[in-house]
Amino acid sequence: MAEDLIVRPLEKRDLPAALAIQSAAYPSFLVESADAFASRLDVPAQFCLAAVSNGELVAYLLAHGWLRQSPPPIGAILSPAASSEVLFIHDLAVGLNGRGLALGRRLVNRAFELAAKQKLARAELIAVEGAAAYWRSLGFAEVDVAAELKAKVAVYGQNARWMTREFAALSSS
Repeated sequence: MAEDLIVRPLEKRDLPAALAIQSAAYPSFLVESADAFASRLDVPAQFCLAAVSNGELVAYLLAHGWLRQSPPPIGAILSPAASSEVLFIHDLAVGLNGRGLALGRRLVNRAFELAAKQKLARAELIAVEGAAAYWRSLGFAEVDVAAELKAKVAVYGQNARWMTREFAALSSS
């Protein structure tokens, strides 16, 4: 499968497949509506990507420019007028047919390249459902944050962690 894999921008036509992958990957309290999901594609500085094999969506990344230390609530429909201070990685999911191919790493690195061209140099995310170790393997680290941000992160589940990473060095690639 790896030979025929393409990475391209995630498009609205991918929504049914992406929503199916999301539903299989996350507990119901983290699954977002089609409208909320689609709104990430309308943010001007969006870096949403699809990994496609034989015409099938096998993984996706929802990533977009956003305000620093200000994660959107679960299910929020984002405004197309959103400001971009950082790259916010909202969601990364790999379907069964994409497992074991390092697609997450590939999608995240591509998002870093695209965001660096837009003068963004820092990524932020909320690692959910015990995924902090995975994000650490991609260079992210947990950081201490104010009580207000801790409260926002807690809504994402007991094991949710706020993580950040600088990526400006990747802009030369």
